[in-house]
Amino acid sequence: MSHEKRIAGAATVISAATSLSRVLGYARDAAIAYVFGAGLFADAFFMAFRISNLLRRLVGEGALTSSFVPIFTEEKGLRTVESTRELSSSVFTLFAVILMAVCALGMVFSEEIVRLMAPGFASDPEKFSLTVSLTRLLFPYMVFIGLMAIAMGVLNSYRHFAAPALAPVFFNLAIIASVFAIAPLLVSPVYSIVIGVLVGGVLQLLIQLPYLAKFGMMPTLSFRFSDPAIKKIFILMAPATFGIGIYQLNLFVTMWFSSSLPEGAVSYLYYAGRLMELPLGIFAVSVTTAVLPTLSEQVAKKEWDGVKSSLSFAVRLVNFVTIPATVGLLVLSVPIVDALFRRGEFTSLDAAGTASALYWYALGLVPVAVSRIFISVFYSMKDTATPVWVAFLAFVANAAFCFALVGPMGHDGLALATTISSSVNCVVLFVILKMRLGRFGGREVLISGLKSLAASVVMGLVVYFIVREFGSSVAGSGANVLLVAVSLAAGLAAYIMASMLLGVTELAFLKGFLQKRGKKAA
Repeated sequence: MSHEKRIAGAATVISAATSLSRVLGYARDAAIAYVFGAGLFADAFFMAFRISNLLRRLVGEGALTSSFVPIFTEEKGLRTVESTRELSSSVFTLFAVILMAVCALGMVFSEEIVRLMAPGFASDPEKFSLTVSLTRLLFPYMVFIGLMAIAMGVLNSYRHFAAPALAPVFFNLAIIASVFAIAPLLVSPVYSIVIGVLVGGVLQLLIQLPYLAKFGMMPTLSFRFSDPAIKKIFILMAPATFGIGIYQLNLFVTMWFSSSLPEGAVSYLYYAGRLMELPLGIFAVSVTTAVLPTLSEQVAKKEWDGVKSSLSFAVRLVNFVTIPATVGLLVLSVPIVDALFRRGEFTSLDAAGTASALYWYALGLVPVAVSRIFISVFYSMKDTATPVWVAFLAFVANAAFCFALVGPMGHDGLALATTISSSVNCVVLFVILKMRLGRFGGREVLISGLKSLAASVVMGLVVYFIVREFGSSVAGSGANVLLVAVSLAAGLAAYIMASMLLGVTELAFLKGFLQKRGKKAA
């Protein structure tokens, strides 16, 4: 099987599993919006959840995955199964200790952390106190999800992507169940979401274990921290942690500014960001996850032509999906938010605030997705330093634009600042990669992108016409859901037809590949 088919095949598996988890993710967010709206309780929870996620990504999942997969993939090819399992167990044990220590510190200093990251909340004692309490209780989540990240790295190195991609399904189900089953039993219902998060974190880790056992990688306690491969992981992880730290500082800046905005701003940005993650999670992240092991192997074998071919192919696949997704989100921002969230405690004012943030976030979808592909190339070459400095430049741009735009635009300005900084990040990474690798199919990427853009414009016009003609007559959440479903179906059909007429090769490749998989499955 060629590297292109292998990447597309893995991306297909991840996309299918991620699609299911994303659907449940929106059911989860809709449940939270229905019960808590976008007021004090929602703002407090989302801020606490972002804080725990920020620190988890800094010391666990993000930096660890980016440094662990290339090293473990390389070591797996050089070691016996027993030695590889010993390495995996040692990494599990070491990071369990590290994550539990960070968790303990976070719980002790929760008040100081909230005061630093959300200073605007201090003016409201009730909101501040609730956010501190929720943050303290959410810290153990980072332990479970951090260990799950190691399991995901091991399984991905064996090209098993289904279980890690399905893990969020259980996380979302746990939260949905807690919101509806446990919230009515509590004096302060918002704590039910915390219970769901913790239970979901445990389930995400447990679901990986049978598959680790299948590959002979079930972890046990192992304190052989002197393994040279662990040192390599930490050497690679240090700049990756710094780079992810800079990336997370962008989130910190957004949180810092939004905490001083009127009530609901934090929730608007959270809900809009979640909608932005739909195309990223279903396909962009899927392609990135699928391409990293292939790139790591090609770099290890010094197959530079293969690296450039894989990179070009991955970017074209991502553009094929994210360009129409951008147009779709721009045209359907209001109907989508209305359909998903406007019910219960989530008012029309909340829907308007979320839709406007989504509009500005959507403009950054393509650069965010393509940047992830570019960064995976640097990681496969074991170069985590370059993305660090580029991320720092993007952080400076984000901070400057947040400061400049939050006054005239409010929370919309923070969303636009994120989009601008993402574009800066993407452009600089592209320039550096081109200097380092030379030409890597830029002409093919440009032609493919322009064709996808043309097809997307056709799609956008079809969707706009449907919304303009029938949107004003729609009333009620059920009718909104129907409007969005019809618009998406018509838009997808228009995009596929336009792509076929324009000869977009990515469509033909994916169609042929899926047909072959279907025949094999039959």
